[in-house]
Amino acid sequence: MIKREFLKAGHLPTLLSAFFYFDMSFMVWVILGPLGVQIASSLHLDPAQKGLMVAVPILAGALLRVVMGVLVDRVKPKAAGLIGQTIVILGVVAAWLIGIDSFAQILLFGLVLGFAGASFAVALPLASRWYPPQYQGIALGIAGAGNSGTVFAALFAPALAAAYGWMNVIGLAAIPLIIAFIVYAVFAKDSPTTPPPKTLKEYMAVLKIPDSWWFMFFYAVTFGGFSGLASSLTIYFNTEYSLSAISAGYFTAAAVFAGSMVRPIGGALADRIGGIRTLTIMYSVAAAVLAIVSFHLPQAGMALAIFIIGMLALGMGNGAVFQLVPQRFRAEMGVMTGLIGMTGGVGGFFLASSLGFSKQLTGSYQLGLMVFAALAVLALVGLTSVKTRWRTTWGSASLTAARI
Repeated sequence: MIKREFLKAGHLPTLLSAFFYFDMSFMVWVILGPLGVQIASSLHLDPAQKGLMVAVPILAGALLRVVMGVLVDRVKPKAAGLIGQTIVILGVVAAWLIGIDSFAQILLFGLVLGFAGASFAVALPLASRWYPPQYQGIALGIAGAGNSGTVFAALFAPALAAAYGWMNVIGLAAIPLIIAFIVYAVFAKDSPTTPPPKTLKEYMAVLKIPDSWWFMFFYAVTFGGFSGLASSLTIYFNTEYSLSAISAGYFTAAAVFAGSMVRPIGGALADRIGGIRTLTIMYSVAAAVLAIVSFHLPQAGMALAIFIIGMLALGMGNGAVFQLVPQRFRAEMGVMTGLIGMTGGVGGFFLASSLGFSKQLTGSYQLGLMVFAALAVLALVGLTSVKTRWRTTWGSASLTAARI
């Protein structure tokens, strides 16, 4: 439950604008996944090509998050967001008007969609800078819950494509993007406590800090698992259980909805019991779920139930990671959001592409799922190795009011 003190602590219009911008950006970022069945049929794609098609926007978004993170520190979050949204809207409209007729063209369009995925590096600093340490988990959980936009893509895109064609769905996506642009331009506001821009040397300096790499890896597993599955599950359910594109989209929407809506809960739970303890639970659950579902459960409904549990764990894990980041890197929040978001996208690219290649080479998705389950176990081991140091240094009670 959101306390009255939290509502007074920051700037609610900015927080909600960041959420809406992030939400609509994520909707279009993963849209090739829900449209994947129709696009693959139209362009005659094999399993590996389908995996790459849904993975390229994730990778592009990952790399562009670093660019947007630097831009946030240079021109402030609001201006950076306006620039990113303009590029995405123009790209979507251009693709609709020109058309997409080949695998190469769909990959090129995926690169443009990467700017939508890079919204992460803008929305989170925009919200974070308005709130004190004890409310970072819930504030970034709310802003980060914009990944629920993936639900809208999975829920509506396949049915609209069946009715009007998948190219027209891409054109229709420009409408909510334009609405989000207007809301953001009117209501979002930069925090007055924005830190000054840093030099390139200062940006690179954070990479010399071991904790930077730990955070990047932890988020590669939580967000990588979430985004990789969000982009791949429509194709997965269509291929493995012969569901129609529309039914597979509904199944995907259910799983993605679970994972996206609990991100604020994960942040709030981390505020209450500590981010380390929350992540320990979430990695354990995610690893078990991915291992179980890799054995091709006999019914689609059973697979969906297990995927929902996994997405709940990954979604809450996303919120927990970003409860910790501002405690360690508050002055470097812009660049760290970009770097951590980048590796989160790389994790999603790895999962989505490996599922496609696993199916192409072995006839099964098991290998791709098991490898990512192993990464979750590795993250759990890594978290265990650093928790004592974190709690006795930058996370000690003498330095922060937040639970670590």
